[in-house]
Amino acid sequence: MPAIERSLPPYMQVIAHIRAQIEAGELRPGDMVPSDRDLAKEWGISRVTAQKVLTALKAEGLAESVPGVGTRVCENAPKMHHTGRDRASAVRRTGKIYTPGEYARIVSAELVPAPADVATALSIEAGAPAIKRVRVTYNKEDQPVSASTSWYDGELAEAAPRLLEAERIPEGSWTYLEKRTGRHAVYGCDSLDTRLATEEDAALLGLTLPAALKESTTTLKDGENVVVEFGISISQSGRRSVYEYELDN
Repeated sequence: MPAIERSLPPYMQVIAHIRAQIEAGELRPGDMVPSDRDLAKEWGISRVTAQKVLTALKAEGLAESVPGVGTRVCENAPKMHHTGRDRASAVRRTGKIYTPGEYARIVSAELVPAPADVATALSIEAGAPAIKRVRVTYNKEDQPVSASTSWYDGELAEAAPRLLEAERIPEGSWTYLEKRTGRHAVYGCDSLDTRLATEEDAALLGLTLPAALKESTTTLKDGENVVVEFGISISQSGRRSVYEYELDN
């Protein structure tokens, strides 16, 4: 049973919940979105607030009105770029990482000297051993849509040996790491930017250069502010990221 938390305005929480259902495939293209009356009853909000939810979903291109019927999920809802925050939220909410029709392949998993920027993020010495896992995500047409590189302190290799296997970890690498080490990720920070693709990027995503990319870096930390995972994700243009936040008065 969904419930309103007081940290965000109610309509934003309901929007985020329905958006997540659409991204996870729990609501598929053509499925009906709950009516304003049903949303009001289910969430304990007013009809006016529920109507704001439906209006916002339509504005995002995720839903559309059907005269005499109601509101349904759009057939061509915008594709989403999933950052580390998105994947972490999906795992804890549904136990799944990828949306229906998408799948990933681990193209490499190895112990390498940490580059300077990675070493800084992981709080280790530059050149010290670091675990590097590279995955490519594909859509239902088997086309690569994004690639990500996850980095971990090399000292974790003994406790979590599957991080060095070029095979998918169904529950997600950072969840696996939590189970093996007890280091529970409680804080995350994402940074988004755009840049031109390199030859390595083009090889991973099947791009023709020059090409523009969206890049996000994600840092997950435990309760003691120790980095659990540092990741870099890239995707082609045309995949949207959505964040909601409050502004101080």
